[in-house]
Amino acid sequence: MSLFVASLNSGSNGNCYYVGNEHEAVLVDVGISCRETETRMARLGLSMRKIKAIFISHEHSDHIRGLTVLAKKYKLPVYITALTMQHGGLRLEDELVSEFIAEQTVQIGDLLITPFIKLHDAAHPHSFTIACGDIKVGVFTDLGAVCENLIHHFQQCHAAFLEANYDEELLERGNYPYHLKRRIRGGKGHLSNKQALNLFMDYKPAYMSHLFLAHLSKDNNDPDLVHNLFTTHARGAEIIVASRYHETAVYHISGADVPAYAPLASLQTSLF
Repeated sequence: MSLFVASLNSGSNGNCYYVGNEHEAVLVDVGISCRETETRMARLGLSMRKIKAIFISHEHSDHIRGLTVLAKKYKLPVYITALTMQHGGLRLEDELVSEFIAEQTVQIGDLLITPFIKLHDAAHPHSFTIACGDIKVGVFTDLGAVCENLIHHFQQCHAAFLEANYDEELLERGNYPYHLKRRIRGGKGHLSNKQALNLFMDYKPAYMSHLFLAHLSKDNNDPDLVHNLFTTHARGAEIIVASRYHETAVYHISGADVPAYAPLASLQTSLF
């Protein structure tokens, strides 16, 4: 078994993550427009026909902006909590809405999606792991702090999207107002590079092959800085920075002792 993953966009301007196997896939959050989601997937050779469901982490606009149009157009089931629906002001057809419960696994074909509670300043925030056979990928963004739930799920992953939102010095020296700085680093805002790195160094499983650094701040972080920081401590994992401007490549998470990234050209003919 294996999984194929990509970030379609990652940042305060929109978040959308693709995780799937050869037959089906899910999106975690749709914070970019329906058209942009389609365009970016097409550039990667990914088919919308393989998307079988959408999972929503919380109600902030950078995670739901394109949801209503995309779900309606493709008649996709949306897994979301009632509080997230309410606080997001979402209007979805009843038949498209399925409520999930933390730590109760949802099966979509051969994919097993497990939500869990995280720390963030939203009504009912969750993160997710997606598994296929023995391979597991985590989508862990919008984290105010490293909690026991996050540690438990992170240390089971072969690959993970992990928030590294801000560099502490850049945030401190930057021109954000004090109340916003306090919100970001206040325990229910976002994870700093240092916090994310400590989680990675302390709890990275030996078999983790890929770490995607996600939700970087435009003003308070630097892609080269954070890539270099994590690469120094990678211990065999490939470090990828998920951009706020464009999609990543598609990465093959296999869990085998072979190169875990397959070039897109070879994947398009056999998988997508």
